[in-house]
Amino acid sequence: QGKFTLLRDTRTDGSFLVHHFLSFYLRAGCKVCFVALLQSFSHYSIVAQKLGVNLAAAREQGQLVFLEGLKSCLDLLFGEEEQPGQPNPLQFLSSAELRALFEFVRASLAPCAQRDWKGPVLLLDDLSLLLSLGAAPVPVLDFIHYCRVSVCCQLQGNVVVLVHSSEDSEDEENELLVNSLCHHSDLILWAEGLATGFCKDVHGQIKIIKRLSLRQAAEQDQVQIYQYKIQDRNVTFFARGLSAAVL
Repeated sequence: QGKFTLLRDTRTDGSFLVHHFLSFYLRAGCKVCFVALLQSFSHYSIVAQKLGVNLAAAREQGQLVFLEGLKSCLDLLFGEEEQPGQPNPLQFLSSAELRALFEFVRASLAPCAQRDWKGPVLLLDDLSLLLSLGAAPVPVLDFIHYCRVSVCCQLQGNVVVLVHSSEDSEDEENELLVNSLCHHSDLILWAEGLATGFCKDVHGQIKIIKRLSLRQAAEQDQVQIYQYKIQDRNVTFFARGLSAAVL
């Protein structure tokens, strides 16, 4: 509880980590606010069904609060009227501030007397798209800071955020965002594509960085590296050089 987890991908798609955390927290009985900027609800629902989780049922029961970013953008850009007292969470497209999005997150994860969920969770897929939609890096970092204070510190919940990065990227704003988030993360799961290119038996490697130095200044971060293969219903992890193709 009270942890900020950063999901980072380079030269590969790290969305399998988002699907894992979404199904994991729902099965654990946590209250989840899912800010989905990348895909539609039906996409996440289909993948979740393969993992044994029903997103539609979770949303009806109030366990899952789902913000479909694609639909919200269209509503805002093409003039859908807002309901009184319910501003569009993506108002920053026109006002350049993320206050409405933070208020949506805080209201979604506020303690509820009707149901006793095990803990609040904010899941965001993916943060890099906020920059593509016109938000500046500093407001995005401020938004994440307020989410950490509200969810991790005040509610003792967890925040999980996916960002994209590239080693040779010329997008300075995105790299500033990624590097800043790395400094504040309790745990970093960094999925990377293979430097040698495509392999049918090894889809990439994941670097697990436990930020012990964030809690104790004298400690060094623990780093573990595994390779993985994505299958239809799960992901297989193994030590480097121990894939089925080698053995």
